[in-house]
Amino acid sequence: MKFAAAILLLISYIAMASAHMAMLSPTPRGGYGTKQYNGRIHTFIGYKDSKWTMRFPCGGYSPGPVTNMRAGQTVNVRFYASGMKNNHIKSQPKPTSSNKQFSQARHGGGMCEFSLSYDGGKTFHLIGRYTRTCPDAYYQWPVKIPSNVPSCTQKNRCLFVWSWTANILPQYYMNCADIRLTSSAKNPRRPSKSIQIVDFQPRKMRVTEPGDGNKHRSGPGPNRKEVSNNMNGRY
Repeated sequence: MKFAAAILLLISYIAMASAHMAMLSPTPRGGYGTKQYNGRIHTFIGYKDSKWTMRFPCGGYSPGPVTNMRAGQTVNVRFYASGMKNNHIKSQPKPTSSNKQFSQARHGGGMCEFSLSYDGGKTFHLIGRYTRTCPDAYYQWPVKIPSNVPSCTQKNRCLFVWSWTANILPQYYMNCADIRLTSSAKNPRRPSKSIQIVDFQPRKMRVTEPGDGNKHRSGPGPNRKEVSNNMNGRY
């Protein structure tokens, strides 16, 4: 009985660790394909098992691969879903019929926010937002880096950040991609708005965001108005 219980516990850990969503591109710290990848990148902040605790900020992962970005660039963000296999990662993102989809633990959607950090995750500067249907691995989610932001080239301090407050479950996610950001703005400034940060450690916290109700299947994808907002600095 003890052996069976241990097996069930192990299975539950594996299921929890692989049953959520993460940023796939740009490649985050601890992301799929990196040396730090441990199967926990798509768990929520506060998740804990015998091997890993998902901590704020950036999951607690150390700096990873650096992605070059520039002010004014549109970043087509992609997501990593729990049910994706290697062939899915190569073929996506593209919408498909509902009866041929891999499973996504989208938790009914919610609110995704995208930000820049110039200090390694101490402060965040909001640059984009999608509500209700985000995240979804069957789509790209365009986010434009404002053309007037300053450069950021200091090692381990420059981040492109995705954060998500889910709809069905009170869970908060964050992945951080190390970047080298260049800008030619004459009067550069950092965006003034910050992101939503939710601490779910107090068990009474029940913060959620409106979603599309799809627990595991793909939703309708990025809203056209929100795409326009992200392309024009309105959020």
